[in-house]
Amino acid sequence: MSAHPAVTAAATAALAGYGLGSTGSRLVRGSTTVHHDLEEDLAGWLGAERALVFSSGYLANVGAIRGLVQPRTLLVSDAHNHASLIDGCRISGAETMVTPHADVDAVRAALAAAPNRPAVVVTESVFSVDGDLAPLAELHAVTRAHGALLLVDDAHGLGVIGPGGAGGATAAGLAGELDVIVTATLSKALGGAGGVVAGPAEFVRHLVETGRTFVFDTAPPPAVAAGVRAAVGLAWAGDQLRAELGDRVAARGPTVAGRGAERVGAGGRGRVVTAPGPEAATAWAADCRDRGVAVGCFRPPSTPDSRSRLRLTVNVGVPRADFEWALEVIVECAP
Repeated sequence: MSAHPAVTAAATAALAGYGLGSTGSRLVRGSTTVHHDLEEDLAGWLGAERALVFSSGYLANVGAIRGLVQPRTLLVSDAHNHASLIDGCRISGAETMVTPHADVDAVRAALAAAPNRPAVVVTESVFSVDGDLAPLAELHAVTRAHGALLLVDDAHGLGVIGPGGAGGATAAGLAGELDVIVTATLSKALGGAGGVVAGPAEFVRHLVETGRTFVFDTAPPPAVAAGVRAAVGLAWAGDQLRAELGDRVAARGPTVAGRGAERVGAGGRGRVVTAPGPEAATAWAADCRDRGVAVGCFRPPSTPDSRSRLRLTVNVGVPRADFEWALEVIVECAP
């Protein structure tokens, strides 16, 4: 989406109309019609009462968690959550219990051990490092049974999964639920920059009035907001793009020799391919880049010491022949 003609045209028009920057925070003079229109579109897409745009997904997560915390709140956080969620829990000052990855029974036990306390369960929908899906429907059932809230970071699901590409929470049937808060970045599938918090109107009003990462931060540039809004429209109606994405992800690429017969290209939205260690992973990525293929390299401290890997993100904007050639290059450069 970052280079889609409709996206760049919308951004260009807003750049000419508003100038380069937003010139201030949202509550001072940084809000424009473009920002409000983007928020309305995001709320409609996600099925939420209201959405609020931040300058980054990181700040959206930190702000949302801090906004949900009150005295005696317990935060129950998945062990594989993104750093922004971890930092949000720490900055909030609330007691945080980290549960084993995607373990619904552990979440249930944590909530049961803290009766009569406000609680928030914090998870991703598509986990950013391993690429697996959270059991959102089951987590929501547990949180509701204990009177808790569920916060879902949909950064890697938005635009890709769910009806109309509305993300993992929508795919799990949680759109519009008043005990569910959804956050996402606007820089992944939408190709722009910024973040969003979507949920009950009362909670969004609370963030507008008290959220430090919203109140005291410069608003996203109007040109970026306009471009993202165009990308939202394209993604919302992008079933054909998602079909092509699914076809590419399902394609069986060549086997990476010596790594447990892993096949490049197989998996969920993309594919995680392990390396023997951090040095091998960085060398692998560097060799690929030298041959014109950019591959994400995840190694400590982003991952445990034994789990360095490459993350292959499938982009339907890349011509199919180039995509298939890239898979070949990744295999040929494998350690």
